[in-house]
Amino acid sequence: MESLITCLREQDEAARFLAWPGDFDLDRGDHVEEVHLASGSSLEGFAGDGAGGTYFFCGEGGEERPILYADSEGGSALVAIGLPELVRLLLVLPWWRDCRAFTVQESRGLEAEYLEDMPDLVTRRDRAAAALGLDLPDRAEVLDRLREVATQPGEDFVLIFTPEGHPYEPLFTR
Repeated sequence: MESLITCLREQDEAARFLAWPGDFDLDRGDHVEEVHLASGSSLEGFAGDGAGGTYFFCGEGGEERPILYADSEGGSALVAIGLPELVRLLLVLPWWRDCRAFTVQESRGLEAEYLEDMPDLVTRRDRAAAALGLDLPDRAEVLDRLREVATQPGEDFVLIFTPEGHPYEPLFTR
Protein backbone atom coordinates (compact mmCIF):
# COMPACT_ATOMS: atom_id res chain seq x y z
CA MET A 1 0.00 0.00 0.00
CA GLU A 2 1.32 3.42 -0.99
CA SER A 3 1.91 5.85 1.86
CA LEU A 4 -0.49 8.74 2.30
CA ILE A 5 2.44 11.18 2.32
CA THR A 6 3.41 9.90 -1.13
CA CYS A 7 -0.20 10.34 -2.29
CA LEU A 8 -0.26 13.88 -0.90
CA ARG A 9 2.85 14.73 -2.87
CA GLU A 10 1.51 13.16 -6.08
CA GLN A 11 -2.09 14.41 -6.02
CA ASP A 12 -1.97 18.05 -7.11
CA GLU A 13 -5.65 18.68 -6.29
CA ALA A 14 -5.19 17.47 -2.72
CA ALA A 15 -1.82 19.17 -2.27
CA ARG A 16 -3.26 22.52 -3.38
CA PHE A 17 -6.20 22.28 -0.97
CA LEU A 18 -3.99 21.21 1.90
CA ALA A 19 -1.60 24.09 1.16
CA TRP A 20 -4.53 26.50 1.24
CA PRO A 21 -6.88 26.65 3.01
CA GLY A 22 -5.35 23.78 5.03
CA ASP A 23 -2.11 25.69 5.64
CA PHE A 24 -0.24 22.37 5.57
CA ASP A 25 3.09 22.03 3.78
CA LEU A 26 5.08 18.80 3.64
CA ASP A 27 8.22 20.80 2.82
CA ARG A 28 8.22 22.56 6.22
CA GLY A 29 9.04 19.80 8.72
CA ASP A 30 11.71 21.66 10.69
CA HIS A 31 10.56 23.34 13.88
CA VAL A 32 12.02 26.75 14.73
CA GLU A 33 13.00 25.65 18.24
CA GLU A 34 14.72 22.63 19.72
CA VAL A 35 12.02 20.51 21.36
CA HIS A 36 11.48 17.02 22.72
CA LEU A 37 8.71 14.99 24.33
CA ALA A 38 8.74 14.79 28.13
CA SER A 39 8.16 11.04 27.81
CA GLY A 40 11.40 10.60 25.87
CA SER A 41 9.53 9.14 22.88
CA SER A 42 10.81 10.06 19.46
CA LEU A 43 9.55 13.14 17.69
CA GLU A 44 9.68 13.56 13.92
CA GLY A 45 8.68 16.82 12.24
CA PHE A 46 7.13 16.09 8.86
CA ALA A 47 5.09 19.17 7.87
CA GLY A 48 4.44 22.74 8.86
CA ASP A 49 2.32 25.80 8.32
CA GLY A 50 2.95 29.33 7.13
CA ALA A 51 3.12 30.76 10.65
CA GLY A 52 6.01 28.52 11.75
CA GLY A 53 3.95 25.72 13.30
CA THR A 54 5.09 22.12 12.92
CA TYR A 55 3.36 18.75 12.73
CA PHE A 56 5.25 15.93 14.45
CA PHE A 57 4.84 12.18 14.39
CA CYS A 58 5.26 10.88 17.95
CA GLY A 59 6.85 7.57 18.88
CA GLU A 60 7.96 4.75 16.64
CA GLY A 61 6.21 3.47 13.53
CA GLY A 62 4.79 4.90 10.35
CA GLU A 63 1.92 7.15 9.38
CA GLU A 64 -0.36 5.62 12.02
CA ARG A 65 1.54 7.36 14.85
CA PRO A 66 -0.04 10.11 16.97
CA ILE A 67 0.44 13.60 15.54
CA LEU A 68 1.33 16.59 17.69
CA TYR A 69 1.03 20.15 16.39
CA ALA A 70 3.25 22.88 17.86
CA ASP A 71 2.75 26.51 16.96
CA SER A 72 5.51 29.11 16.89
CA GLU A 73 4.20 30.82 20.03
CA GLY A 74 4.87 27.99 22.50
CA GLY A 75 1.58 26.10 22.28
CA SER A 76 1.04 22.48 21.33
CA ALA A 77 -1.65 19.81 21.16
CA LEU A 78 -2.12 16.27 20.02
CA VAL A 79 -4.41 16.71 17.00
CA ALA A 80 -4.78 13.28 15.39
CA ILE A 81 -3.96 9.63 15.72
CA GLY A 82 -2.44 8.85 12.36
CA LEU A 83 -2.03 10.77 9.14
CA PRO A 84 -5.43 9.81 7.65
CA GLU A 85 -7.16 11.38 10.67
CA LEU A 86 -5.07 14.55 10.33
CA VAL A 87 -5.81 14.85 6.61
CA ARG A 88 -9.54 14.45 7.28
CA LEU A 89 -9.29 17.19 9.92
CA LEU A 90 -7.54 19.51 7.46
CA LEU A 91 -10.07 18.78 4.72
CA VAL A 92 -13.22 19.13 6.84
CA LEU A 93 -12.03 21.88 9.21
CA PRO A 94 -9.08 23.79 7.74
CA TRP A 95 -9.90 26.44 10.39
CA TRP A 96 -9.44 23.92 13.24
CA ARG A 97 -6.89 26.10 15.09
CA ASP A 98 -9.63 28.66 15.74
CA CYS A 99 -12.24 26.13 16.98
CA ARG A 100 -11.43 26.63 20.65
CA ALA A 101 -14.95 25.74 21.85
CA PHE A 102 -15.24 22.70 19.52
CA THR A 103 -18.83 23.57 18.61
CA VAL A 104 -20.59 23.18 15.29
CA GLN A 105 -21.88 26.76 15.60
CA GLU A 106 -18.36 28.11 16.04
CA SER A 107 -17.19 26.05 13.06
CA ARG A 108 -20.07 27.30 10.88
CA GLY A 109 -19.08 30.89 11.60
CA LEU A 110 -15.48 30.21 10.66
CA GLU A 111 -16.58 28.32 7.55
CA ALA A 112 -18.69 31.32 6.46
CA GLU A 113 -15.59 33.52 6.64
CA TYR A 114 -13.62 31.05 4.51
CA LEU A 115 -16.46 30.74 2.00
CA GLU A 116 -16.47 34.52 1.50
CA ASP A 117 -12.90 34.28 0.23
CA MET A 118 -13.23 30.87 -1.41
CA PRO A 119 -16.78 30.15 -2.65
CA ASP A 120 -15.67 26.84 -4.21
CA LEU A 121 -14.18 25.55 -0.94
CA VAL A 122 -16.57 22.57 -0.58
CA THR A 123 -16.12 21.53 -4.22
CA ARG A 124 -12.33 21.75 -3.92
CA ARG A 125 -12.38 19.83 -0.64
CA ASP A 126 -14.51 17.04 -2.11
CA ARG A 127 -12.23 16.74 -5.15
CA ALA A 128 -9.16 16.58 -2.89
CA ALA A 129 -10.73 13.84 -0.74
CA ALA A 130 -11.70 11.86 -3.85
CA ALA A 131 -8.18 12.17 -5.26
CA LEU A 132 -6.85 10.67 -2.01
CA GLY A 133 -9.56 8.02 -1.80
CA LEU A 134 -10.76 9.34 1.58
CA ASP A 135 -14.33 9.37 2.84
CA LEU A 136 -15.04 12.48 4.88
CA PRO A 137 -16.88 12.39 8.19
CA ASP A 138 -19.25 15.22 9.01
CA ARG A 139 -18.12 18.35 10.83
CA ALA A 140 -19.55 17.30 14.21
CA GLU A 141 -17.65 13.99 14.14
CA VAL A 142 -14.40 15.76 13.30
CA LEU A 143 -14.92 18.36 16.04
CA ASP A 144 -15.75 15.65 18.59
CA ARG A 145 -12.64 13.71 17.64
CA LEU A 146 -10.42 16.81 17.78
CA ARG A 147 -11.81 17.63 21.25
CA GLU A 148 -11.23 14.06 22.41
CA VAL A 149 -7.65 13.89 21.13
CA ALA A 150 -6.55 17.47 21.88
CA THR A 151 -7.89 17.73 25.42
CA GLN A 152 -7.13 14.26 26.76
CA PRO A 153 -4.61 14.15 29.53
CA GLY A 154 -1.54 12.86 27.79
CA GLU A 155 1.76 13.06 29.55
CA ASP A 156 3.26 11.10 26.68
CA PHE A 157 2.67 14.14 24.44
CA VAL A 158 3.93 17.05 26.54
CA LEU A 159 6.28 19.05 24.34
CA ILE A 160 9.32 20.54 26.06
CA PHE A 161 11.37 23.53 24.89
CA THR A 162 14.72 21.75 25.25
CA PRO A 163 17.10 24.68 26.00
CA GLU A 164 15.07 25.81 29.03
CA GLY A 165 13.27 22.61 29.99
CA HIS A 166 9.86 24.36 29.96
CA PRO A 167 6.74 22.67 28.60
CA TYR A 168 4.73 24.20 25.79
CA GLU A 169 1.29 25.47 26.79
CA PRO A 170 -1.72 23.37 25.74
CA LEU A 171 -3.46 24.88 22.68
CA PHE A 172 -6.81 23.59 23.91
CA THR A 173 -8.20 23.02 27.38
CA ARG A 174 -11.10 20.93 28.57
